[in-house]
Amino acid sequence: MSSNVVVANETNFHNLIADEKPVLVDFWAAWCMPCRMVSPILDELASERPDSVIVAKLNVDENPSLAAQYGVMSIPTIIRFQNGQEVSRVVGAMPKAELVRRLGL
Repeated sequence: MSSNVVVANETNFHNLIADEKPVLVDFWAAWCMPCRMVSPILDELASERPDSVIVAKLNVDENPSLAAQYGVMSIPTIIRFQNGQEVSRVVGAMPKAELVRRLGL
């Protein structure tokens, strides 16, 4: 995991997504193979765009109430938040260009 990626949890989640910058939250689990495929892509985005986007990872096994609150039924689910509001969402592994396009970055 890149040093630019924030670990999200129930303590910091709501303050984290309230940022004016886009915040990408990766809902993931250690046992999820597609999550492992997406992780390096998110690390790249965090390293390439540290001033324009915040990338956070939220382990659904450790934070099940947040996953339920945001209707995460499959992982990986990546939700783009801005000012505390969901702007876009993608589910599943995909190439970087498609991920960026679908999240509106």
